[in-house]
Amino acid sequence: MQAHDVFVGVDVAKATLSCCIHGRSGQQDLLNDEASIVNWLATLPASAAVAVESTGKYHQAVVRLAHGSGRAAYVLNARDVFFYAKALGVRAKTDRTDAQIIASYLAVHQGELKAWAPATPLQARVRDLLRCRAGVSAKRSSLQMVLRDVRGLESAVEALDQRFDALLSEIDSQISSQLEQDEELKRSRALLRTITGVGPQASAMFTSLLSRVPFANVDALIAFTGLDPRPNDSGTKTGKRRITKRGNPELRRQLYLCAFAASHSKAFGPVYRSIKARGFKPTEALVILGRKILRIIWAVWSSKMPFDPSRFAPPAACAKT
Repeated sequence: MQAHDVFVGVDVAKATLSCCIHGRSGQQDLLNDEASIVNWLATLPASAAVAVESTGKYHQAVVRLAHGSGRAAYVLNARDVFFYAKALGVRAKTDRTDAQIIASYLAVHQGELKAWAPATPLQARVRDLLRCRAGVSAKRSSLQMVLRDVRGLESAVEALDQRFDALLSEIDSQISSQLEQDEELKRSRALLRTITGVGPQASAMFTSLLSRVPFANVDALIAFTGLDPRPNDSGTKTGKRRITKRGNPELRRQLYLCAFAASHSKAFGPVYRSIKARGFKPTEALVILGRKILRIIWAVWSSKMPFDPSRFAPPAACAKT
């Protein structure tokens, strides 16, 4: 593994990039297009590492071209960078300070970060379709809230809802079609579908994720989804745990839906009731159950064996509470 001695932070906007090198003053601004990025990368040493915050699609050209030039590229969690800047006492927020903070974060945390690696064309297509589906679902929910209880629009709202159903169905069909082109992905998704509560959307989402990201272990996967509990202890006081909510919120939403469906099943209903019997509220119990299901997803994916519900039975005393 090549050692890095130059750490570059890039603040990304739709049309422009602001670039700063850790430990050096000044900044370089350039257009967010391939020609400008390639010319800029040629000015950096081969040992440079380049970091950006995740911005949806506007950062993708930077990391793709940096990786293609042989330099390490990192996509940082914007939430982590925000709290890092807050801890440093940074008050101003400009493109330059953002780029400097990104460069500093990379220099300090490089040993804990995983370098970006390109997805295959199939993986990229599935990822884009899943991102599109999540966006469509979110906009649909927003429109439903806006149009709720508005008189005189019932037929138009119903027609709009049918169009959304058709669009989501077409997206789902294309996702399935893509995954079925690869026998291994097709088989892995089918194995995930054997898990109670894991439906077509969740199985596609985790097949896409686990085929792209080489997680070291299940705890890394849980942390990636933001379902890892955050301690809040001080001295002899044990504070209330809350999940970190890092990463993609759509992953957490899918796991919550999986847990909700599984909580009404023979396989996981007793498990859900046993969690509530320990004093957890329904929403908390569903989050805990979702984390258990995520561990099962990892086990099924890693072992290439279908889910065995008999291994997850709670104590008999809790099964009927």
